[in-house]
Amino acid sequence: MVAVGPPMVVITLMFIIRPVRGHKQVRPSDGSSFTLVYCVCLFLATYLMAIMILEDLVSMSHNLVTVFTLILFVLLLIPIGLSFCEEPRDPAEEIFLPRLEQHEVVSNEFKNEKPEEVDSLVVSEGQKQNAQLQSELFRAAAEGLVRVKKTKGPRRGEDFTLTKALIRADFWLIMFSLLLGGGSGLTVIDNLGQMSQSLGYANPYIFVSMICIWNFLGHIAGGYVSEIFVRDHAHPRPIVIVMAQLVMVVGHVFLAMEWPGALYIGTLLVGLCYGAHWAIMPATVSKLFGLKKFDAFYNFLSLANLTGTLIFSSVIASSIYDYEEEKQVRQHRIKSHILGSILSGMFARDESRKCEGSICFFLSSMIMSGSCIIPAVLSMVLVILNYHKFYIFILPTLL
Repeated sequence: MVAVGPPMVVITLMFIIRPVRGHKQVRPSDGSSFTLVYCVCLFLATYLMAIMILEDLVSMSHNLVTVFTLILFVLLLIPIGLSFCEEPRDPAEEIFLPRLEQHEVVSNEFKNEKPEEVDSLVVSEGQKQNAQLQSELFRAAAEGLVRVKKTKGPRRGEDFTLTKALIRADFWLIMFSLLLGGGSGLTVIDNLGQMSQSLGYANPYIFVSMICIWNFLGHIAGGYVSEIFVRDHAHPRPIVIVMAQLVMVVGHVFLAMEWPGALYIGTLLVGLCYGAHWAIMPATVSKLFGLKKFDAFYNFLSLANLTGTLIFSSVIASSIYDYEEEKQVRQHRIKSHILGSILSGMFARDESRKCEGSICFFLSSMIMSGSCIIPAVLSMVLVILNYHKFYIFILPTLL
């Protein structure tokens, strides 16, 4: 299902996707349409969460489950039906047009003035802005923040090839940050069923579904918050990653403890922060290294995520889990020999049971919690190294 489902969704929706080649092709209704789709997605996540909680608390009849399923399909069809409700647009209006420059706005404000006066006003305003930008650049160079010289290859914000990006330190900072931070989050998603079973929860699928929902909400929240930091406060996007990774440290600690409700809180924090990784990291890479080879960059990010999962899940978590399970089996064998042959058969049949208690994933969760501190430091180094470059090369493309 995981292998077939996403390609089928892409193939189905590719016929209703409208390419947008410039801001002039954006329809006035696009903003409200995206807002409606986001609202439907948020309502769908809330709806699924409510259904899972209701199903866990009370027993529902088959007819009630059928009604809830039909409502779910209706919610899924709303975004698709939205594409057919769009008003058709004249193809002549879809032609790519140059972006509206500031002098056009100035000319509209002074349309009653003489053309010569308007032109002189535009030129003087442009010269003033250029002089201000040059003075800020020269001041930064004088302070040692920026070295104004010709460099080989593209600058940050321009289109990089994969080979040129691989020799950049900030690219490897992003890779290792995602390897440790994203890898630990995906490890929790893969092993959450066993975690809940070891803590005595009867329905582990609830936690698996919950972390998927939190992961989705983390995608939305991470992108939204990072845009606020970039556009409203003029801060680099990796600052949000630093905060997400520090919150994930706390989430892994909750998963390691056997406190009441700790598994719910840990699932919430890790799911949100893992989703934020995949909303912010690709956007950061696209802004630093361009969109021309973004497919190769994205595949490398996926490789880092899978490598981290291989290390944390297959090597660390599974080895510690098997060790704790074997230790519990040996303890039960010792107890069976002490108590006698009557209980011996009972424990012999029980040797195949799973590991029980928070000890099964305590050490693994604490290791992942400590490992999330390292990517937070790496992301902070990325922020410090690129802070001044963000203002010169990247921020002007966002405004």
